[in-house]
Amino acid sequence: MKKRFTFLLLALTCLPFIQVSAQTTRLKPGFDKAEAIEMLKMAGAFVDSVTIGDPARCKRVYRSPVVGLDNVWDLWQRDDGVGVISLRGTTLKAVSWLENFYAAMVPATGQLQLGPNETFTYALAKNPRASVHAGWVIGMAYLARDIMPKLDSAIKKGTREFIITGDSQGGALAFMMTSYLHSQIGNRLPADMRFKTYCFAAPKPGNLYYAYDYESLTQGGWGFNVVNSADWVPEIPMSIQTTDDFNPTNPFVGIPQAIRKQKFFKRIALNYAFGKLDKPTRKAQKSYQKFLGNYIEKTVKKNLPSYQSPTYANSNNYVRTGQTIVLLTDEAYNQKYPDNPKKLFQHHFLPPYLLLLNQLK
Repeated sequence: MKKRFTFLLLALTCLPFIQVSAQTTRLKPGFDKAEAIEMLKMAGAFVDSVTIGDPARCKRVYRSPVVGLDNVWDLWQRDDGVGVISLRGTTLKAVSWLENFYAAMVPATGQLQLGPNETFTYALAKNPRASVHAGWVIGMAYLARDIMPKLDSAIKKGTREFIITGDSQGGALAFMMTSYLHSQIGNRLPADMRFKTYCFAAPKPGNLYYAYDYESLTQGGWGFNVVNSADWVPEIPMSIQTTDDFNPTNPFVGIPQAIRKQKFFKRIALNYAFGKLDKPTRKAQKSYQKFLGNYIEKTVKKNLPSYQSPTYANSNNYVRTGQTIVLLTDEAYNQKYPDNPKKLFQHHFLPPYLLLLNQLK
């Protein structure tokens, strides 16, 4: 009898810990096809003209007002209590496309002036060489300003697990929102928060050092980018890699010094050859920053008068980021969706993605 009583007492004492453990295991690592389809259908909820079905397990509980450069997000609740932050992609409005074209890079850690007396501080990577797309940082910042109070409310009600998702531009924003929210864990967010990310058709969000940080952050099955192999959007923005984009220890560092040690005529020839290889990429990078940074920034400020850009990063080495789930097209797909120069977004739309996702084994 005494042993039974002792066992019962221990069980009751440990019950709260058992409940907490159960609550923190609802969100599992690894790619889940059914989970991904639910997220894709949430992207469809932003587009009235696209019908790919409603999420089966989730209910929308909030839609934000329009913020930033035509950005919107939804808060969903899954039937097991997991929250979902769904970020809208590009719309038909010019200001939404402006966010995409503002493609100069800014440091992944810095500040944005969003209002006369409002500075948004962000830290999207630990590596000081990490840089990200300027336009999508703006979108992330305005969305985060609305998301954080909603997260605070959800946390007070016991929700500690969230999926972050977005399609196209929304996918790019999901990369950065994932980085931002992780940076708030242990600060504004509790230490036991858990995030999982599903991006769809997302373009490249930043340079190699940002990608390293993001991939380390989501390592172990906590972040995915689902890509249709026929879709051109994940291939942008265009990348320019210069010798400055390499790690400090690299074979290019010693080339000028090595050339100076050569005999006069050989030195002239080697300098000429190296310049032919090095100067075009540097010139292209400066042009990229000039046209997709300085010029576009003027239009951005017309739409966001209080916005002040950080100093641009001297990099445009955009790379594919995160664990990629490739939806490989086949002959049946090509017959249903043949390449057509007049239908630029044919492979980027949600129905082709849903078709290929359903076929994924």
